[in-house]
Amino acid sequence: MTDLLSTIDGLLIDIDGVLMLGDEVIPGATAVIQTLRARQIPFRFMTNTTIYCRYTLLEHLNAKGFQVSLDELYTATYVAARYLQEQKAKSYLPLLLPDAQLEFTGIDVDEETPEYVVVGDLGASFTFARLNRAFRAVLNGAKLVALHKKRHWRTPEGLYLDAGPFVMALEYATETTAIVVGKPSEAYFQMVLGDLALPPQRVAMIGDDIEIDVRGAKRMGVQGWLVKTGRFRKEDLGRGIWPDQVMESIADVIEGIRD
Repeated sequence: MTDLLSTIDGLLIDIDGVLMLGDEVIPGATAVIQTLRARQIPFRFMTNTTIYCRYTLLEHLNAKGFQVSLDELYTATYVAARYLQEQKAKSYLPLLLPDAQLEFTGIDVDEETPEYVVVGDLGASFTFARLNRAFRAVLNGAKLVALHKKRHWRTPEGLYLDAGPFVMALEYATETTAIVVGKPSEAYFQMVLGDLALPPQRVAMIGDDIEIDVRGAKRMGVQGWLVKTGRFRKEDLGRGIWPDQVMESIADVIEGIRD
């Protein structure tokens, strides 16, 4: 079997559906991270997770045995907060859970006349009233920012609607287009690749979403490695997007090279 790690100099690794499924660690995932460290292969976690701020997610991953440092962790909430700070935003309306809002320190929450509406995952807290407040804010001139536009995500209980359908509802109702800051945005990939400081063709993205992870990576000249865990469905392989590798799980990255 080919030693996949010999074909790259660095990795971008998704979290949901790749390292974790809900609150459960995918078998072999921690061993992959340990192997990368042992072989001194640099990597960055690059996730569209919008439930937590970076610090909470860092604690969660370390508690699960991944031994992550903050500078290795990139999230859509962090990228969105950086974007608003770069725009010198003073106020925003968050369609985000409270923990995720901790990333936006220094930017005031404004329920009536915000400069930005930021949409992430609210789960069961998405209500007509909250969506309608965001709808009115955008009509009044607020810019619509989406952490991502994923359609759904997988948990041990099955598939759940993700933020994408709610973002698209607001786009349709307001006749505007959201600024997407998470994957597959080029700016997000460029930020993380810039941190790795490696040629894109020597980097691979490991993800479970063929559109957002694989297509997003390949547009940047990065290899796209698709795992069959998480949100993967067999129909994904008929979408006309060709992963460089298709694996049963992230554990296949070190299959055949373990001591």
